[in-house]
Amino acid sequence: QVQVIESGGGLVQAGGSLRLSCAPSVRTFSNYAMGWFRQAPGKEREFVAAIGWRGDYTNYADSVKGRFTISRDNAKNTVYLQMNSLKPEDTAVYYCAARPNSGRYYYTEATDYGYWGQGTQVTVSS
Repeated sequence: QVQVIESGGGLVQAGGSLRLSCAPSVRTFSNYAMGWFRQAPGKEREFVAAIGWRGDYTNYADSVKGRFTISRDNAKNTVYLQMNSLKPEDTAVYYCAARPNSGRYYYTEATDYGYWGQGTQVTVSS
């Protein structure tokens, strides 16, 4: 059973930064594509960022481009989401997702992923 553990959420003022981390308990992390999604109260879960298995291909939602950066360290079995210039509308529960790579550069749909973390709360105050 794969476990996906996120960390790094919290409360921050608008304009501040946070870094989320995610470590799935998989045997060969470098074989997995990773993604971050978020869900705000009363809204559906939405795509935030994705990264391919080698880390050289990434994709972002338009709402976070230029502010968020997804990266991975395969030696540490960890994926990161660096969030800068945070806005109140970034407030949400952030979820990390993992899936075995199957040939695409990255995956941006929630249905692409089979393994999910419990989520970590990010709150941005104005």
